[in-house]
Amino acid sequence: MTRVRISRQQWEGLLGELDLARRQRHLLTYRALLERLQLPTPAMQTLTAALEYLAVLDARAEQPLRSSLVISQGASRLPRTGFFECVERLGRFSGPSDGVAAASWHASEVVRVFEYSYPEEA
Repeated sequence: MTRVRISRQQWEGLLGELDLARRQRHLLTYRALLERLQLPTPAMQTLTAALEYLAVLDARAEQPLRSSLVISQGASRLPRTGFFECVERLGRFSGPSDGVAAASWHASEVVRVFEYSYPEEA
């Protein structure tokens, strides 16, 4: 796993954005998050590492993966390939990251995130 270089303030900002998206039942694009969080460069790698770290924390706590709320703005409306590689390592999903199974798993995970009550402090 990549080492995350992110300040506590940025980490809390990320959790706050994801919590707001969850409560409003909508998804965020990587680009929107990058713009809002003002992460240090290389921003995309930093964001990806932070989302993967959050996925590990959620998996350990046996919670739905909040990082599933972040998607590419392309036509697929799915997270990037790295997200699926990460959840495969966590034992949550297996299969190609660009197929029907991935889209179906992602859709059901998003619903689980929307319906789950997370503890206040992660």
